[in-house]
Amino acid sequence: MNLRVLGCSGGVGAGLRTTSLLVDKDVLIDAGSGVGDLFLEEMSHIRHIFLTHSHLDHVGFIPFLVDSIFERIIDPIIVHAQPETLAALQEHIFNWVIWPDFTRLPSAESPVLKFEPMLPGETVWIDGRAVEMIPVNHIVPAVGYRVASGENSFAFTGDTTTNDTFWEALNKHESLNLLIIETAFANRQQDLADMSKHYCPSTLAQDLSKLKHKSEVYLTHLKPGEEMAILSEARAAMHQRQLKTLVGGEQFQL
Repeated sequence: MNLRVLGCSGGVGAGLRTTSLLVDKDVLIDAGSGVGDLFLEEMSHIRHIFLTHSHLDHVGFIPFLVDSIFERIIDPIIVHAQPETLAALQEHIFNWVIWPDFTRLPSAESPVLKFEPMLPGETVWIDGRAVEMIPVNHIVPAVGYRVASGENSFAFTGDTTTNDTFWEALNKHESLNLLIIETAFANRQQDLADMSKHYCPSTLAQDLSKLKHKSEVYLTHLKPGEEMAILSEARAAMHQRQLKTLVGGEQFQL
């Protein structure tokens, strides 16, 4: 199983792309602006999109993706997400005002985009890969995912703050190779982090102590310009773990 980081920044700027992870060639986890760096041929291989939540930096490039490869889509691209997330997409994006409703194009009987509701705790199997949805704690209904292929696996928190559900779900499994976890703010902005339900290093340190696995840990969704401060504070608070920041374009073979 190959994991390719298309985007992992908590904002935009030269060289910065928002959240999107490509699993092998056909599965996206979130669809932020990183999707826009794919070639059309690469886009045409995408068959499934798993969304963590409805915020724009995680869903904003679904419309452009589908529009760009519209004539190449034979079977519909399936978007897996909580019902609340799918309802937000339908109401606020694919509504003929912000963007055409691709769940009804070229026809309602044969659309290029299909919404598949998924609930926390459920697992979807795609060609030998298990994608497990795990509830987290964010300002809107949100989840993370654990993706496994054989004995190898990685997990991604999506956007969250202090919770027990994510760690309990991961601890039920025997192993975890790689953990990608959001840390949006530096400690000096903890009030803002708490209000918007994101981690900062101090709150992350408390939660990461709940994880029994000694996985590789990569920090993602860092606010532009704060990357070094966040990493430094995180390493000081969690010196027993080897922490790195996720980088766009990075690939992992699991």
